Formats: sequence, C-alpha cells, structure tokens
Amino acid sequence: MQIKNINDKKLWEELISRYSPQSFFQSWTWGESVRLTGPNTQVWRIALVTGDGEIAGLSQIVKVVARRGIHLHLRHGPVLKNWKRKSFHFLLEYIKRLALREKAAFIRFGPLIENTPDHLALFKKAGFVDAPIHRMNGEFCWVLDLDKNADELLKNMRKTTRYLIKKATNMGVIIRRSESPGDMAIFNKLYEITAKRHGFVRHREVKWEFEKFVKEKKALLFLGEFEGEIKSAAVIIFYNHQAIYHHSASIEQKIPVNYLLQWHVILEAKKRNMKIYNFWGIAPDENPRHPWTNLTIFKKGFGGRTVEYIHAQDLPVNILGYTKSYLLDYGRKLLKGY
Repeated sequence: MQIKNINDKKLWEELISRYSPQSFFQSWTWGESVRLTGPNTQVWRIALVTGDGEIAGLSQIVKVVARRGIHLHLRHGPVLKNWKRKSFHFLLEYIKRLALREKAAFIRFGPLIENTPDHLALFKKAGFVDAPIHRMNGEFCWVLDLDKNADELLKNMRKTTRYLIKKATNMGVIIRRSESPGDMAIFNKLYEITAKRHGFVRHREVKWEFEKFVKEKKALLFLGEFEGEIKSAAVIIFYNHQAIYHHSASIEQKIPVNYLLQWHVILEAKKRNMKIYNFWGIAPDENPRHPWTNLTIFKKGFGGRTVEYIHAQDLPVNILGYTKSYLLDYGRKLLKGY
C-alpha cells in the first residue's frame, strides 16, 4: 500500500460518493472554503492506494492553527472502503508523521461510521481517546426521509408543527430563496444576534462556504420575512443525496416563521430529488438540560429518525500540548451544558 496526493476534484467526489456520501466535511468544495479562513490554514487530500492500484480510502486533512496550539482535523474522515485494521493503521501512520512534521499536539478523526464496538475497538487499540467536544459535526442527528409525497410528509408531522406551518402561511409570512452572496449580509446580521443570545462562537467559514457551494448550485439561503422584516434565515447545503440544515439564525419572536421556512426547505429538497433532509445535530435523550433541547423538539416535530455515528476520536501526539487543549475543550463543554 502507498499514500498519494489527489488533485483531481472529479475523482475525489466520485470516491466520496461511492464510499461515504454523507461525509460533507470531506467534500472538495468544503476544503476549498476552509483554505480561506486564515493564512496558516493548510489542507491536504490524500488517498490510500492498494498494491493493485485501487483507491481504498481518502482523507481531507485540515491543519488547525489556534492560540492554544496546532492540531490536524479530519472532519467526517477518514473515508475508507473497508474499515480493516491494516488499511486503517497504514493511513494513520502517514498522518502521524504529518502531525509530527507540522508540530501538531493531536490528530482528531471524525468519520461517519456506525458507533459499533468493533469500530470503537479499532480506535482504542490505536491509542485514541474520545474527543472532549460535544457532538457538533452531525454525528448524532435527526433526518427526514423524503420518499413520501408532500401530503404524507405533513401527515407524519407533529400536530402542532402542522398547525404552525398553516398559521404562518395565513399570517402572510413570506419565504424567499437566494443565491446571492450579497444577501449573506442579512444572514450575518441575524447570525451575530443569535450568537450573542446563545453564547456561541460564529463559524468564520460561513461566508466562504456559501459562496463556494452556491457557484455549484449546491446551496441556497432561505429568508423568512414578516411585515417587511427578515425574522429568520438558514443556509442549506445540497450535497450528494442529502439536504443539510447547515447554518441558521433568527431573532426572538412569536411568529412561527421558522416552521414555514423549514417546510419550504423540505419541498425544495424533494424538488432536487434529495433522499433525506438532514436537520443536523440534536440533543441526546439522557441530557434534558442540553442547550439544544428546545431546538431538538422543534426538529423532531417535522417527523424523521435519529442517525448516530461514532463520536470524534483524538490521538495525542504531544501529551503536554494535548492535555492543555483537552482541558480547555472539556471545560467549555461543561460550562455550556453539553
């Protein structure tokens, strides 16, 4: 086996679609948007090639440079055809050497694979530990299958959700879609308000993500308006077989704008022949005080099911550096109630 760099976008996307189509953060376009987040941000795209020339795995690796230190992040990766020990360890050894060269304190893996004892054992035997962060990358999420017609989808919703969609329509709420990067200024204004209200750090790459994906007709900005004022907004990504509720923002209100907005997103996803609508992260049932509890109730009202993947795994490279980062992340997690 050997490791090779991949510089062919078409080939890369074909392999993602074949082996792990849900791995949005391994997409070529997302990697290109991350490059724009800072001068020290680096992105590598590598492939695991077998002796007979088959590409059996790939990894988009991002070098994250922060004040607390450096780490390598494989969000939704690596992607492997088969999760066998030999392939996994060969790829891991290469990434470990890369981490040492780049002076990274640790490596964070987050593949979208089933949360099974066998998969966990593979990581634990290699020296990985559970990442101290909350489930922020869609590893525990709520999805809606779109294989039913609109009437059936409405019928399967919670009664209150159906009522609020109808109420918003009758009140004159307007939902409009935009592919204009200029309209991201509207989103960013609401995003700043939302971040202050809920105490989270805004994602820097939102603007670049939208601009990159909208050029490929894979993104839409949904804006919910009532009486001439934008009350809510959502950035929706359409990648492979799924529509993704990727970023959202709103002002506090009693008008059910968000319910109608989500219904319009669902209809657009069906129009694009998406198989599922991924509402993204939800709160675990065992934590009723989780910050996402109310958001989870909202999402589940549209019908659907839970999807769970293995939790992000960290491999310490520099013990002192990783301990510092671990304690900081764990403290933030506790402080925010995750």
